[in-house]
Order: sequence, then structure tokens, then C-alpha cells
Amino acid sequence: MKKRTKSETRGRRSHHALKAKTLAVCPQCGKAVLPHTACAFCGTYKGRQVIKVKTAATKAAAKTTKPAAKKTAKPAVKPAKASKSESTKKAAK
Repeated sequence: MKKRTKSETRGRRSHHALKAKTLAVCPQCGKAVLPHTACAFCGTYKGRQVIKVKTAATKAAAKTTKPAAKKTAKPAVKPAKASKSESTKKAAK
């Protein structure tokens, strides 16, 4: 078979490079956001609210109102099974 030259291999791989993401600035809050995407920080897109975003105060209030999780008892440990050599010895007797 024909050996692939270094230039042929490298020429094929020239398109494998990673490209930098282009970021836009959210007009509402000023954070960096992907173009044509709703802002994850404030939840706006094209000047209107599209995502309901929890604030730090709401998250803290939600944590305090949640009931404490009940701990359940762990199941009892099962006894270990006999090894194969022991089971063959019992069958031989």
C-alpha cells in the first residue's frame, strides 16, 4: 500500500484545530453570552424575559424551607457464601 506522506497527513488534520467561541455581551446585565442564546444569568433574550432565573436570595430561602431528609436504616449484611472448594468437599462426603 502507498505510504501517506507527512504533508498529506498534516494537510488532512489542518481542519481538526479548535476554534475560539465568539461571545456577545448581554445588553441587560453585561455578562458574556453566546450569540442567539438566552442569557443564563438574567434570563433575557432580545430584550424580553424568556427564562425564570432564581436569584441567590431565592435559592437561600428555598434551602431553609425544605424539610430535612429522613435517614433510613441500612439493610442487614448477608453472610458470605461458602467458597467453591468447601461446597465440593461437602458434595464429595
